[in-house]
Amino acid sequence: MTAIRIGVQLQPQHATYAQLREAVLRSEEAGVDVIFNWDHFFPLSGEPDGLHYECWTMLGAWAEQTERAEIGALVSCNSYRNPELLADMARTVDHISNGRLILGIGAGWFERDYDEYGYEFGTAGSRIADLGRALPRIKERWSKLNPAPVREIPIMIGGSGPRKTLRLVAEHADVWHSFGDADALRERSALLTEHAAAVGRDDAAVERSVGVGKEPEEIGEELLAAGATFFTVSTGGPEYDLELTKRWIAWRDDRNARDPQEG
Repeated sequence: MTAIRIGVQLQPQHATYAQLREAVLRSEEAGVDVIFNWDHFFPLSGEPDGLHYECWTMLGAWAEQTERAEIGALVSCNSYRNPELLADMARTVDHISNGRLILGIGAGWFERDYDEYGYEFGTAGSRIADLGRALPRIKERWSKLNPAPVREIPIMIGGSGPRKTLRLVAEHADVWHSFGDADALRERSALLTEHAAAVGRDDAAVERSVGVGKEPEEIGEELLAAGATFFTVSTGGPEYDLELTKRWIAWRDDRNARDPQEG
């Protein structure tokens, strides 16, 4: 069984960058496996015009600031950057971090970002279709870049659409990220297995990732039984409270110690 991993998403909103940078240091010191931000241009909660920072320039800084934890966006919006450019940006951050980048990517959904930055919002279907066209272009660009990425950059796709998004996950993703309870995860995971069989891929190669907001003692074992092995807690500024994240880290350590084949 895949080793259990714990991530933290540091929401890049309602904080100074100094506070956010300090939260990154505390997160790595606490022992998280992955530190995420998100790819938006405005806060998603609280004051709509509050403090906020751009995703990929921040990831470049995090690549220099951290030493052990993987980093990435949960998730980067496909609509905001040409696929070849995004591939090159990801490759560059991969080198700065010495091979610790995860390319989290999704179809996009936050209409204000699109409207204020001049992107065409389209429909959910058109955005997913755009993502489907972008993913092969990203991979192809990686094969052409000099220097090549440090490692085969893992692709994380966020979303649970049963017909289109999960098909893209089956075709392209190393990690699938979703939200919801164990029943929802189990149902969508079974659909992912079907899609993977249809495209000739072993769905065991796709790590199941889920966002969590409750105590590990409440939901950890149930989500694990449903197939998740990657659990991410989200926290916002200005405090960036990591206490829940630390409890998930302790649960990870205990669970992996009880199952050495997972560690």
